[in-house]
Amino acid sequence: MKRAPDNGNGTPGKQQAASAMTTCKHDEKHTAHMAGAAAEHASGQAPSGGSASTPGLVSFVGAGPGDPELLTLKGRKAIEEAALVLYAGSLVPPQIVACAAPGVPVVDSAPLSLEECHALVRRTALEGGAVARVHTGDPALYGTLREQTRLLDADGIPWRVIPGVTAACAAAAAAGVTFTVPDVTQSLVITRMEGRTPVPEREAVRRLAAHGTSMAVYLSAASSEALQADLLCHMPSETPVLCACRVGWPDQRLIWATAGTLAQCVAEHGLTRQTVFLVLPGQNAPDTCSRLYASGFSHGYRQAKKD
Repeated sequence: MKRAPDNGNGTPGKQQAASAMTTCKHDEKHTAHMAGAAAEHASGQAPSGGSASTPGLVSFVGAGPGDPELLTLKGRKAIEEAALVLYAGSLVPPQIVACAAPGVPVVDSAPLSLEECHALVRRTALEGGAVARVHTGDPALYGTLREQTRLLDADGIPWRVIPGVTAACAAAAAAGVTFTVPDVTQSLVITRMEGRTPVPEREAVRRLAAHGTSMAVYLSAASSEALQADLLCHMPSETPVLCACRVGWPDQRLIWATAGTLAQCVAEHGLTRQTVFLVLPGQNAPDTCSRLYASGFSHGYRQAKKD
């Protein structure tokens, strides 16, 4: 993976780039080339035209679920400094990329193929310009990061990932709920129902539900009846389910259902795309307390108090 390491302040550092890329088993010549490219173009200056000696840095920016104020400072900076902004317009509101510099192309990738997107990114990067590739939520989750970075690697173009707030976390925040509850559940499963994209049988919701833990189910509103049936294989019908539609958008909706009424809720409220289901077995559990702040609990910063 020929990514450009981050030094913690939004710009890849030369020493860190060289050391990290060496651990990725690149040859020394290529490592030096990529590290130099990342350092030289970290400022995100627009291309001056023609080919550059070193390519520009491509930043995969997590835009969050929709609310522009949930965009990270680092993500905003990458957009502001880019010579090209390519964003998923079907899921990312225009307000997210409105901070692009005047005159910079801001292109909606929704009608484009992978190859067409890469052609735009490649041309700008090889001219020395920085690129902000803006994804909904977090680029690491249900995105096309691997496909895009393979193409960048083949062209010797450095890249980095700037994380974003994923819809499940934004939905939990909006509803004021937690995924983990002491003595009830300490795990979160992120998954989806099978659609046009297959899901391995070992990861079927009916199998994962057997753990009885919290779940965030993405991309599954169209399969709500099957999702309900899978949950009921192992979970009580009264298990709380938060149906969160278009989280962070002006028309956000948060609707409570249960494992037994989920499909009915989806039908009655017309929930379709951009809905995430939070299955929360600990939501109605008796009150419990974390040991972290218990007076009788010792840790590295506090000694337990004796009664």
